[in-house]
Amino acid sequence: MNEFQRKQLEKNPNVRHVSDRSITFQPEFKVKAVKENLEGKGPMDIFKEAGFDVDIIGHKKPNQCLKRWRKTYQELGEERFLEERRGKGSTGRPSSKELTAEQKLKNAEARIKFLEAENDFLKKLEELERQAKKKK
Repeated sequence: MNEFQRKQLEKNPNVRHVSDRSITFQPEFKVKAVKENLEGKGPMDIFKEAGFDVDIIGHKKPNQCLKRWRKTYQELGEERFLEERRGKGSTGRPSSKELTAEQKLKNAEARIKFLEAENDFLKKLEELERQAKKKK
């Protein structure tokens, strides 16, 4: 996407932000698009009516977005689009609060094993460096 295309997208009221790699759409647009799609309107029509040039955003983008948004809408509801998610924490790896004592111990033992191996590696590296200095 070039600078001109980015500027064009930023002018669209349905766009929150545009970067080199992605377009962040306004939450209200996502909800409206999902509802229209569930009523039978095609993704391409929804995006064109919202003022998007599919030659800029890509012909696959409307389908990809609506597929993802429909899934979110059906699983988590309309509120998910409208609530601010930044700073809410990761939805990925479980936090340590949810781990059992046995899992915490296992993790700690694995970390100790890793750190010991790292220390051994660094000791060997220092020894090799000392030997290399002696040979000079």
